[in-house]
Amino acid sequence: MQSFLKINPIFGKNKEKMKKILGLGNALTDILLQVSEDDLRELGFPKGSMNLISREQAEQIQYRFLSVRKRMVAGGSASNTINCIASLGGKTAFIGKIGNDEVGDFYREDMVKNGVKPILLLSQTSMSGFSIVLVTPDGERTFATYLGAAAELCADDIQKDAFNGYDIFHIEGYLVQNHELLEKAIRLAKEAGCMVSLDLASYNVINENHAFLKDLVKQYVDIVFANEDESFAYTHLNPEESVQMIAEQCDIAVVKVGKNGSYVQQGSKRHHIGAITTSCTDSTGAGDYFAGGFLHALADGFDIRRCAEIGTIAAGRVVEVIGTKLPDDAWEEIRRICALYRGFMQKYDKE
Repeated sequence: MQSFLKINPIFGKNKEKMKKILGLGNALTDILLQVSEDDLRELGFPKGSMNLISREQAEQIQYRFLSVRKRMVAGGSASNTINCIASLGGKTAFIGKIGNDEVGDFYREDMVKNGVKPILLLSQTSMSGFSIVLVTPDGERTFATYLGAAAELCADDIQKDAFNGYDIFHIEGYLVQNHELLEKAIRLAKEAGCMVSLDLASYNVINENHAFLKDLVKQYVDIVFANEDESFAYTHLNPEESVQMIAEQCDIAVVKVGKNGSYVQQGSKRHHIGAITTSCTDSTGAGDYFAGGFLHALADGFDIRRCAEIGTIAAGRVVEVIGTKLPDDAWEEIRRICALYRGFMQKYDKE
């Protein structure tokens, strides 16, 4: 029996090389707050949405919840994914923009601690961006994001040599607000021979940039990640029909459906992966960690079903904690499962 490493044309025999993954996204520090449904309604944010706010609004929200216990972690969608991959043993780097302040220093140090190579440009005028993550009792999260320095990341900041040595380029859909930046980054990645992975981000972002995103996916993107709301905003179809339509536009399509698991399709092959039983405390980072587990497994040469299984496990573990910092034993568990799969592949290769 042949192994996936030999039969999948995306990957060569040098499995180690394929572990190099570059991310690009908003360099944001997450400020996590546990709030009530009433709090969310009074703030006027649609549940589960991502909302860009001014510095004044950010200060008002923080003042409103002054007595609420807060937790601060380095975040941002693509950053979470890249940090997850690094924690699983992958070789990663991340491009973003921060301010010359304590929050920016915290962000850089956190990435280094996680094993990520930080490629962080420095703003001389703006403070570092942050995202206030409003977590309701059901574990759903709503984002109120002050982009700050992250918003200054522009097309001129992206240079072709940044992609040298990397094989997969992962980008978050939140950057779609800057069409020039997103298109240039993806185009340069493709010219450098990278696979391009895109997380569609948020349904309201898709609604506002629908035509641009569709053109981008069809021209450049190899892998698309979306949750149920995002896939509906993109295709106006149910999850099974949606994953099929997206797979017709790119190489690999993934649609996550929460407690009902996920659908993954490549060509005509579609798999449904059930969710693992878990206690959801905070869904922050669940989609990002799914992408992280999936891409790490893909970079190691696993078939798409096992990639989705690893992504499911990573997502299931992160919702058990507040924020996106998993304990060491959780990371070790996922690494053991990856090693087990790798052992199966080596056994089949010999056969």
